[in-house]
Amino acid sequence: MKYNFNIACINQCTEAEGPEKRLAIWFQGCDIRCAGCCNPELIDFKPAHILPFDRVLEIVSEAKKQFDIEGVTYLGGEPALQQGLSELSEEIKKMGLGIILFTGRKAEDLNEKLKSTVDLIIDGGFEKDNPEKERNLMGSANQGLIFITERYKPFEKWFYNRRPKRMEINISNGLFMTGDKVLDT
Repeated sequence: MKYNFNIACINQCTEAEGPEKRLAIWFQGCDIRCAGCCNPELIDFKPAHILPFDRVLEIVSEAKKQFDIEGVTYLGGEPALQQGLSELSEEIKKMGLGIILFTGRKAEDLNEKLKSTVDLIIDGGFEKDNPEKERNLMGSANQGLIFITERYKPFEKWFYNRRPKRMEINISNGLFMTGDKVLDT
């Protein structure tokens, strides 16, 4: 059975969502609903861009050819809610790409098949009163880095060596911004 994915947006080449050049997929819909979520527009369960399994793989393959990406980052919303995500990950790994999964769940609560198909899990719900001040990418200090494979172990310092705030703006099929929060409102 082939799956469809409810995708809010895809950035085919970013250096803001993990080490090295990567493709980032933001999935629509989240049942965790963390207060202060950085992507509140992705919480609602509504159709965004419904893309078939094979089309998502084509987009990843195109990004690998065009931008020489190292891997894929899943964000959201809550990626773990997407049926077929482990099957998608298996196919992406066949392309030689790594996979980072952001989830508001604890890694031990994820199904084993999904865990076995990714390389790194950044887990834990966002806690607005417990901001992360040392590590890159994590929003709150409770969130963990769980290395499932050794692929991203050499990049571990990347997460701990504080980088300058980074914002990327891409103009293709509209305006797309990604990166660190730069202003408090």
